Amino acid sequence: MIKKVDHIGIAVKSLEAVLPFYTEVLGLPLLKIEEVDSQKVKVAFLKAGEIKLELLEPTSNESAVGKFIEKRGEGIHHVALGVDSIEERIKELKENGIRMIDEKPRSGAGGADIAFMHPKSASGVLFELCEKREKKE
Repeated sequence: MIKKVDHIGIAVKSLEAVLPFYTEVLGLPLLKIEEVDSQKVKVAFLKAGEIKLELLEPTSNESAVGKFIEKRGEGIHHVALGVDSIEERIKELKENGIRMIDEKPRSGAGGADIAFMHPKSASGVLFELCEKREKKE
């Protein structure tokens, strides 16, 4: 079951160049910046009401985000849907004929398990399934 829109991923060439727009002009609080080596991206999370904006700066032109920017330019990259039981969601989607980029969940930013649907199965939209792991206090 889809719980909510968790975040919107936005591909950018430089976090340093765009962050002032988001934090100073729009007034969105910066939650954190982290590097996700496996994805070859540096990520900044901003709070935008009930969802987050995830700014994605490629750390390599060979990353998926780097290739996206090269082909399409900066802009909305994906919409992440918060789910429970990501493995069950992947199985259900596949049973309904949805093509998955990720057949199994992998680690993403913020300690989440993620999996992407192929945009050809979703009218050209890249959707990410996102299951947050419970934080240990």
